[in-house]
Amino acid sequence: MTDLIEPAKDRQGKAAFIRKGYDHARLESRRRFLRFLIRTIGFNFLARLESVEGIENIPATGPAILMFNHIAFVDSLVILHVTPRNVVPLAKVEVYDYPVIGIFPHLWEVIPVRREEVDRRAIQSALEVLKAGEIILLAPEATRHTELHEGKVGVAYLASRTNAPIVPVMVEGTPGFPSLPFLPRWRGPGIQVKFGKPFRFRGDLGRPSREQLNQMTQESMYRLAAMLPEERRGMYADLSQATQEMIEEFVL
Repeated sequence: MTDLIEPAKDRQGKAAFIRKGYDHARLESRRRFLRFLIRTIGFNFLARLESVEGIENIPATGPAILMFNHIAFVDSLVILHVTPRNVVPLAKVEVYDYPVIGIFPHLWEVIPVRREEVDRRAIQSALEVLKAGEIILLAPEATRHTELHEGKVGVAYLASRTNAPIVPVMVEGTPGFPSLPFLPRWRGPGIQVKFGKPFRFRGDLGRPSREQLNQMTQESMYRLAAMLPEERRGMYADLSQATQEMIEEFVL
């Protein structure tokens, strides 16, 4: 398998990229260097990390899905920074076109997602990363919100096809970053990250129906909501509504 990214055009004629397989070894040294830059520049001069909890909940080997509450632009970079293994994020295709910082998703080979459609290329790319035994990172709502909105079925679909465990990730304190150490934002609360207990969906489900995927999604979202401050839980605020019929705990 190669991991070439070929230039293409989307339906609006904008630049897009097509992933052609996944080769972790080819990307490892490049991503290590990018993580060095994130650590030395990003978290010394542009953002302040206050606390990280639950690192032990990330599987040391094998595939996994990190699902996080997406509240600010820097959320993904924070998780890339603190996760001990390299992670492949999914991000809206528009990030490739951002001035200057758009070079980062190119170099990292972030999986671009067209949010206005069912992006089969993005799904296939994510499946290839998981089947290679690596970790993907995604926001289950597919966009940023200050509180949880309805989750999409992407997490449930990818997990059911690969049997990958899901690790819910709480991110807090990212609004206002990037900033600089001499600006007021640095005097406020820093960034907090917490990795929750991993879980997976029941192995006897096979290829779940749409109804089952929806229930799996709701149960996943409640697991994430339970980690968040009340004001971040949004439509999943009532934790008494949570079920776990489709979920089983993942033993590390």
